[in-house]
Amino acid sequence: MSWQMWCAVLGASCVISLSPGAGAIASMATGMRFGLRRGYWNIAGLQLGLLLQIAVVAAGLGALLANSTLAFTVIKWFGVAYLVYLGIRQWRANATDVSGVDGEVAETSGPAMTLRGFLVNASNPKAVVFMLAVLPQFITPSAPLLPQYLIIAATMIAVDVVVMTGYTGLASKVLRLMRSPRQQRATNRTFSGLFFVAATFLATVRRAVLTREYFSTAGG
Repeated sequence: MSWQMWCAVLGASCVISLSPGAGAIASMATGMRFGLRRGYWNIAGLQLGLLLQIAVVAAGLGALLANSTLAFTVIKWFGVAYLVYLGIRQWRANATDVSGVDGEVAETSGPAMTLRGFLVNASNPKAVVFMLAVLPQFITPSAPLLPQYLIIAATMIAVDVVVMTGYTGLASKVLRLMRSPRQQRATNRTFSGLFFVAATFLATVRRAVLTREYFSTAGG
């Protein structure tokens, strides 16, 4: 991969990661409840989900998802249900004594937070179809494909770790400011609403529209 092409990949990775989405919401919600250090478990899960999306595209399965109504619908509604579940959990989250956050942290294990982050990204078929439209633009068919996909994956994951760390760290500052139970409940319900908005947006995505976007982009 040429230096110019890698710079293009880097730029696209920054745009993708900075765009508000379910991953950013999950990172902020985790940072707000558990702080930055514990938030890295969630970030690790998000990266595993991102890696799966890239692998699906590299293996050619993304085209099947883009063209299969059943596969797209099943994954989409699983993603919607999971975001709604996260929204309900966030809404019902108890206000936490900021001086004793470690007590609540113990209730949620690191692997469970990693799994939650993984499912947020892995259950988003829109992201897979988007990757299917974007990634081929940076691939040189005549060159070995595996090294190119590895470079793209490493770049996208590195950028996303930095961006999600920023979202998580910013939200962790809110944790220190939200001293009263009333403030914390209001913040929890704000993030809960964001999860519901993300779920509603995903529910309105239609496979036909994404497929059309993919083929028009790939054809261009």
